[in-house]
Amino acid sequence: MSARGYFAVWWKSMSLLSLRILLLLPTGLPVHSQGDSQSDNKVMDNITVRQGETVFLRCPQGDIVTHTAWLNRSSILYAGEDKWSVDPRVSLVILNQDEFTIKIVDVDMTDEGPYVCAVQTSSRPRTTSVHILVQVPPKIINLSRDLVVNEGSNVTLMCQASGKPEPSISWKLISPSGDLVSDDEYLEIQAIPRHRAGTYECTAINEIDADVQTVDITVNYAPSVSEGRDIGVTLGQIGVMECEADAVPEADFEWYKDDRRIYNGFEGMEIETSDSLSKLTFFNVSEGDYGNYTCIALNKLGSANTSFLLYEVIEPTSSTLLQGPRAVQDGSGGVQGMHSPSCLLLLLIAMLPLLLRI
Repeated sequence: MSARGYFAVWWKSMSLLSLRILLLLPTGLPVHSQGDSQSDNKVMDNITVRQGETVFLRCPQGDIVTHTAWLNRSSILYAGEDKWSVDPRVSLVILNQDEFTIKIVDVDMTDEGPYVCAVQTSSRPRTTSVHILVQVPPKIINLSRDLVVNEGSNVTLMCQASGKPEPSISWKLISPSGDLVSDDEYLEIQAIPRHRAGTYECTAINEIDADVQTVDITVNYAPSVSEGRDIGVTLGQIGVMECEADAVPEADFEWYKDDRRIYNGFEGMEIETSDSLSKLTFFNVSEGDYGNYTCIALNKLGSANTSFLLYEVIEPTSSTLLQGPRAVQDGSGGVQGMHSPSCLLLLLIAMLPLLLRI
């Protein structure tokens, strides 16, 4: 190393030593100047800055300054124009007889703490102290995963967040409802019912910002089916039975005539299933189609069923008119009452030509 290099290292070491001695002087120690040294040690108001922003540290100079430095705890950031900090975010802004200002960009939590500007003038040493407070927006760091549970299970959701000031946390069910559920990081649901399935929103908020994330809860339950409706169909016409089920996961459907299972395409029948609805269609009803049918909806949690009756509706003829307006055969060939007012209207229309001949 050259003599110049040795000198530079020696000068920095001596500067550091002198600054540390300067900062270690008791505040009540008298100095050879007018006034009390305590009045020369100034504490500035705290500087509050948000994470990621830039902070400026200003220090007044004045008089004839021989040495000046900015320190963070026991580390020197700048000694005059010489940068001692290896942090590239720290830089010199102004250094003249009136002001010594440095800046820190992209402030982080590690930058929080006390900073001291030490000044040695021709008359006395003095310090200016300031404390940086770093505010951090909320960030959800631990969140429950999406859940699939059976109806009646106990459920616990967790949402934890970081931030400064410490964020408050709340839970609410946003779909299908928007009710506030909890104002704590844990949400407990005892014996969860099916209507509590949906999307739950966790919100972490402080005076800086808010962070929002969601959790989906799926509640499985066994099928329930709507009551089957009997239908009357004339021979050779089209008949449709509809079976609707409510279930999670979606139900599979099975159709039976008496105890015999029906498959798609069986004897001219078609089974069409979409989501929660299954249809059994007869494209050309025959005598053998009349009778009792059963729809069964099932998933891994259970099953439910409902029954249908397909009965025959006979178009009015002269013979049925002679039997009276209520004579209509059922699917077994017997006589039963009319099933709808529309049949009576058809009878009256059919009788009209006979009445006109009289």
